[in-house]
Amino acid sequence: MSGSGERTVTGIEAHVAGAAGRVVLRDPGDSGHRHVVERYVTPVDKGRPRYMELMSGGFLLPGRPPRRRFARRLAKDAVAVTDAELHALLAYEWRSRLTAAWLIGMDRRDSFREPLGELLLASEVCYAGAGYCFALARLGTRADAELLAAYLDRYLPRTELRYDQPEALGALLRLDAGLGTSYADRFVAPGGLWDGWVAAEAGLRDDPGSTPEAQRRWADLRCDFAEAWARR
Repeated sequence: MSGSGERTVTGIEAHVAGAAGRVVLRDPGDSGHRHVVERYVTPVDKGRPRYMELMSGGFLLPGRPPRRRFARRLAKDAVAVTDAELHALLAYEWRSRLTAAWLIGMDRRDSFREPLGELLLASEVCYAGAGYCFALARLGTRADAELLAAYLDRYLPRTELRYDQPEALGALLRLDAGLGTSYADRFVAPGGLWDGWVAAEAGLRDDPGSTPEAQRRWADLRCDFAEAWARR
């Protein structure tokens, strides 16, 4: 045990939670929020739970407008969810963390900036990091850019780790464009850390989807979706 209500899990439990090794989890029920997973993470629309839609990103594809029911419910929940409920979700497994990050980003809850930055750097579970990057891009300040740059400084040199480097770079490029800053320049310079990370994976070397421009497009799609639907 790592603290009140916390459990350190390993093996199959950690795998189900989205972690490769051990991870500390807090069940939302232990903090009086047993309802949050059913309420925010797993509501089903057209046969797929929300977290699966958020993970796949299919609703962002050009030429495939998002289902209005899905988008409206997500935007409504982003306003309705309480900070306490969000903290409960962020302390749980990957599905809950990914969903919480999207709700935070949709509603621009800037009080979650530091917790998101810490979770992104920790990279404890799969998939959730893409949500953290989206949320930081939505918050839209230099402080958010610095958190993304810190992540890239740590994880781009780790070419064996295929984590959330693309999402972080795309989010940082979007922030640079909006802020008039150049945080991403040193990562995308020819022969720099981004090129090295891409080159370490044979299947990415000639993939047009591995370019910085492609990562920026995905960040734009996520943030433009949020801007279009937030608080409707």
